[in-house]
Amino acid sequence: MATITTSAPAVPRRTPVPLRDVALTALAPAGFGTVYAATALLLPPDRPLLAGAMRALPAGLLILALTRTLPRGRWWPKAIALALLNVGAFFPLLFLAAYRLPGGFAAALGALQPLVVAALAAVLLKTRTPGRILLAFVVAAMGIGLMTITAITAPDPVGVAAMLAATSIMGLGIVLGKKWGSPVPPLTMTGWQLTIGGLVLWPLTLVAEGLPATITAQNVAGFVYVGLVGTALAYTLWFRGVQRLAPTAVSQLSTVNPLVATAVGFALLGQTLTPWQLAGFTIALLALVAGQSMNRSTK
Repeated sequence: MATITTSAPAVPRRTPVPLRDVALTALAPAGFGTVYAATALLLPPDRPLLAGAMRALPAGLLILALTRTLPRGRWWPKAIALALLNVGAFFPLLFLAAYRLPGGFAAALGALQPLVVAALAAVLLKTRTPGRILLAFVVAAMGIGLMTITAITAPDPVGVAAMLAATSIMGLGIVLGKKWGSPVPPLTMTGWQLTIGGLVLWPLTLVAEGLPATITAQNVAGFVYVGLVGTALAYTLWFRGVQRLAPTAVSQLSTVNPLVATAVGFALLGQTLTPWQLAGFTIALLALVAGQSMNRSTK
C-alpha cells in the first residue's frame, strides 16, 4: 500500500529590509531636524508662509528641470493631493511651530507621528502594527517628552497646535503615499510635490504676508540651505523610504528629527541639556533602534 504523506504549507519567509534603505531614509529626518536652527538663525523672522514657499518652489523647479517629467492621467489628482498634504499644508504649519517653539520641543511633538501613522495604516491599508512595535513608539515618544519637559514651562499654544496639525497631515501623506505607490523615481515625485505645493503657497504668501523690505545675505544662505539640503535632498530620500519601507518604519524614523534638532540646538544655539534631557535622549535613541530592528522584517 502506498503511503501518502502530507506536509504543512510552507510559511513565506519575510525578507529583511536592507539596512542601507533604513540608513538613507534616516538622513531625511536628520535634514529636517536642522531646519529649526536654520529658521531661527538665518531666515527672516515671523514669516512662516514665505519660509514654506521659498523652501518648496525653487527646489521643486530645479528638480523638474532635471527630471523633465510631469504627472499623467490619474496621477495629476494624486500628485496634487500628496503635494497639498506634504508641502502646501505641512510647510506653513511646520514653520509656524518653528518660529513659536524651541526646535527640540517642536520636533518632540512630531514624535507622535508613528502612532498617527499606525492608526491611519490600520484604516487605509488594513495593516496592523504589532504591539511590540507600538510599545517602541510609545517609549520613544516618552523619551523625547523627557528631553523637552524641562526645556520650557509654558509652550506657545498656537505653536503646539500647528505642530500637532503638521504631524497628523504628514502622517496621512505617508500612508497615502504607500497606498498609491509611485509611477516615477523618488526624485521625480519630490519635484512634483514641491512644485505643486510651492505654487499653492506663493499666492497665499503674497496676500497674507507680503515680501520683507530687505533680504540679507544671511537670509539667502538660509533659503539655499533649507531648499537644497533640508528639502530637495531630504525629501527625495524620504519619498524613497516611503516606497521601500513599512509606513510605521518610515514614520518612526521621524524620531531622528528631534534628536538632531536637540543636538543642533545644543551645538549652535547655546541650548543646555539637563541630566533628565540626556536620559530622555538615550531612551528615545534606544527605542528608535529597537523599533527599526523589529520593523526591518516587514515591508
